[in-house]
Amino acid sequence: MFGSQLGCSSQSQDGSSQKKDRKPVAAGRFYSDNPKELRSVITGFFSEAIPRKGEQIAAIVSPHAGYVFSGQVAANAFNQVDPNTTFDNVFVIASSHQVAFSGASIYNQGDYITPLGTVPVNIDLANQLIAQSPLFIFHPEADKYEHSLEVQVPFLQVHLKQPFKLVPIVLGTQSAETCQKIAEALKPWFNDRNLFVFSSDFAHYPNYEEAQTADKATCDAIVTNDPEIFTSFLNDYKRKKIPNLATNCCGWTSVLTLLNLTSGNQNYTYVPLFYQNSGDSNYGDKNQVVGYWAITVTRKSSEGMGRSGFSLSDPEKIQLLKIARSTVNGYIRNKKSPEIDPTLFSENLKLQAGAFVTLKKGGSLRGCIGRFTANIPLYKVIQEMAIASATQDYRFSPVQSNEIDELEIEISVLSPMKRIAGLDELELGRDGIYIKKGNAVGTFLPQVATETGWTKEEFLGHCSRDKAGLGWNGWKDAELYTYEAVVFSESDFSDHK
Repeated sequence: MFGSQLGCSSQSQDGSSQKKDRKPVAAGRFYSDNPKELRSVITGFFSEAIPRKGEQIAAIVSPHAGYVFSGQVAANAFNQVDPNTTFDNVFVIASSHQVAFSGASIYNQGDYITPLGTVPVNIDLANQLIAQSPLFIFHPEADKYEHSLEVQVPFLQVHLKQPFKLVPIVLGTQSAETCQKIAEALKPWFNDRNLFVFSSDFAHYPNYEEAQTADKATCDAIVTNDPEIFTSFLNDYKRKKIPNLATNCCGWTSVLTLLNLTSGNQNYTYVPLFYQNSGDSNYGDKNQVVGYWAITVTRKSSEGMGRSGFSLSDPEKIQLLKIARSTVNGYIRNKKSPEIDPTLFSENLKLQAGAFVTLKKGGSLRGCIGRFTANIPLYKVIQEMAIASATQDYRFSPVQSNEIDELEIEISVLSPMKRIAGLDELELGRDGIYIKKGNAVGTFLPQVATETGWTKEEFLGHCSRDKAGLGWNGWKDAELYTYEAVVFSESDFSDHK
């Protein structure tokens, strides 16, 4: 049975081959340990939930209190996910209540067990993340008594009709900078093949009315999709010294990680769906309550715009080309970049996106450099990459002032990268390729396949050998990622140089 819990209170990393499934610790306290009763309770929550609106759900924020207090709120969040979708993985990300440590712990010891059965953990992916980044570890104490991740799993077991693998991540950090780095490491998997669930309760222990006020303000800060606004809000609200308010958002590191995954990208929209606090339950009082929000993050449909869902208007493309040209001209002639007034730009040009700038002279390549990391506005990326392409491409000498008028500039604005398993998921002409093995990396933009007429094998072989230095067949045991690009050049437009 469950108690009155309002809120927070394969091969392993160490080389052991013994599988150690993670057994439930919150069953009988936060939710029923009787399988039949548990399924009935969750099914009842779903029967009362807000009907699915049909948007593509990228992520949800769901509470982690005892089901008698927050179960209906959680069901509203999960119910927006299409239950018939086939997800490769479900990432469940929760902030630790039990132990503090640097980075995040990923359970890679075995599968996750609840009274409803066993959910397979993607141990290979867990180990891959741990191997790729020092931010990720397996911390034995992180999952040992943690409820905030566990309570999400039975909702997944009841709601999703297709098999999935779990990626259970417990955040031990209290650093905003680390949350940003964790988000960057997870971005290759933040796509329509995976669902992300972020676990958090909201206001802790003020009275009913103060909780409603605080939780509305916290939600308003979240839906700005701006990590800095969210963290500033939390700091400012703390100074109000609301009686008995211990925190506005106990899973703030989880929510901040989510915001770092979506910020600067207009394809994502935050939808506050449903709110209650423990005072709304038959089991709670209104003197000291805990708040719960169901929030969804929708992903704009990619129909007509490629899978990335990103597009630029012709005026926006022309503006970016003008930025690149004026930057090359100013930097080569005077070693100064032109001043830019971002207030004149559309929101698209201020999105955080990766991009490449390509310089051609007489139809031949004269320089090409780009960046995948999306952590500064697009117009700034174009400025930086224009300078780099003109002066830092090791294959060519720096551009001289007498060449500037002969250059043609091409820009490729990149979508987020997507991990693929093999050739079947690569579409020539649409997808760029990024190959990574250890510290060796190489990439070809989507247009390379079109310009060369290569087959898939040649596209990967040349990238593996000529760019990553892994040999012709090195891609076969490397990590493969695809990305799309909005590609345009000065030749597409007239009278704008």
